This record gives sequence, C-alpha cells and structure tokens, in this order.
Amino acid sequence: MKCPHCRTAIHESMKTVFIDKDIEAHWFAVSQICPECKKLVVMLGAARNVQPPGMIPVDMRSTYLVRPKTTARNPLPPEVPKEFSEDYNEASLVLSDSPKASAALARRCLQNLLRMKGGIKNGDLANEIQQIIDGEKLPSYLLDTLDAVRNIGNFAAHPIKNHSTGEIVDVEIGEAEWTLDVLETLFDFYFIQPKMIDQKKEALNKKLKDAGKPEMK
Repeated sequence: MKCPHCRTAIHESMKTVFIDKDIEAHWFAVSQICPECKKLVVMLGAARNVQPPGMIPVDMRSTYLVRPKTTARNPLPPEVPKEFSEDYNEASLVLSDSPKASAALARRCLQNLLRMKGGIKNGDLANEIQQIIDGEKLPSYLLDTLDAVRNIGNFAAHPIKNHSTGEIVDVEIGEAEWTLDVLETLFDFYFIQPKMIDQKKEALNKKLKDAGKPEMK
C-alpha cells in the first residue's frame, strides 16, 4: 500500500479494533503508523460478521479513510503555482462530499487561470471560454475540452455559473470531475510542459558548451 500522507510504498501492518455494531454492520477502527513519515493512518471498517473472542472481522466489506482526509486524484507537481493548486486541491478534496462545492472551486480556478494565462478580457466564464476558443492559441484538443465545460455544465440553463463562479449551485452529473480534468490538462500545457522543455534545453546547452559548440538560443 501507499501511505496517503507521504505517498511512499509501505508494508501494510494494520491494527484492527472493534468499535460497536448497528443494524448495518460491525464497525472497526483500522490504523497504522507510517514507518516513513511517522504519521497515523486511520480507516473506518465495516464487516457483516465477526468472530469471537476479540470481535475479529470475518468479512471486512468496506473501509473509509478517516485520516488523513485525502483525494483519489493525483497530487499536482510543484510547477503549478500556489494560487491555482490551492483551489484545485480543495476542489479535489471535497469532490466526494459535495460536488457542488467542488465545481464552484474548480470553475473559480479555471476562470483565474484563463485570465492570467489566456490574455483575455474579463467577463463571465462562458464569455471568457469563448474568447479563448476564438483566439485559437491553444491546441484543438484543449479548445474542445474547454468548450465541453459549458456544455456539460449546461450554462445556458444555469447562468449564475457564468457570473459568480464561486456560487454553490446545482451541478450536472460529471461536471465537477470534468472541470478538474480540464484544469489538469491546462496546467500541463501552461506550466508543466514548458518547464520540461526548459530543463531539456538547459541539459542540451550544457552538452553543447562542453563540446565547444554554440548553445541554443
């Protein structure tokens, strides 16, 4: 297993302690200290049956991560600036608990990103997406995914999504997840790939310099 705190692969050595039972299941606290980061991992487990003595779970049917509160989405690389990664991470964190809140944070992050990197005039989100599409400065696959934000979100039926991106309003099925996916692709285009290209260019220039040849400009 991987520690949800530090993402290091560790040997699973969980302690299981019976808590109580209700009409749904027998409930257990399942825990382990990560040997790498020394932080506690806690899950809530549910079993249909137990075996005495000690109330040992016979068929643990499900577990829910209690500590740390985390997300199934991959963490963003450090190339993504903090002003974007904070909203993205929070939107990912609350996705399972509140898709409405997740979508609101994701839309706000998207709007801030388009304004900073897209060179557009400030307006509502739908208008700003249209400006990006009309400008044709992004690859076609990114333009298509951006346009789908409006289509999946059904902005025509929910105009408040355009004018107040931080509002908690009803969302369409898959809207929050899709907006997070679009943000990931835009982060890759705007921040991650340029950084990788710069690193490769620096490495090539070092080789050229060591060989006594002119560097790339």
